[in-house]
Amino acid sequence: MDISKLLAELRDERVQIEEAILTLERLAQGRGKRRGRPPLWLVEARKCDSATAGESDSATTPAKVGLRAKAAGSAKE
Repeated sequence: MDISKLLAELRDERVQIEEAILTLERLAQGRGKRRGRPPLWLVEARKCDSATAGESDSATTPAKVGLRAKAAGSAKE
């Protein structure tokens, strides 16, 4: 392989790597505080987490909290 061709490929790769690094650095900085109201499932999950802070119950995972909320909503009807 020609040395000049090899150098050109390495330079191209370096540019791509620098762009990837910049993108990851921007993602790492975050977007700041999120605006707007959080979704209902997240509010309910936070309530359950704060109520059972000392317990390690797998029934308080967000998916199960959402299922319980749906079940409670259908029971009211």
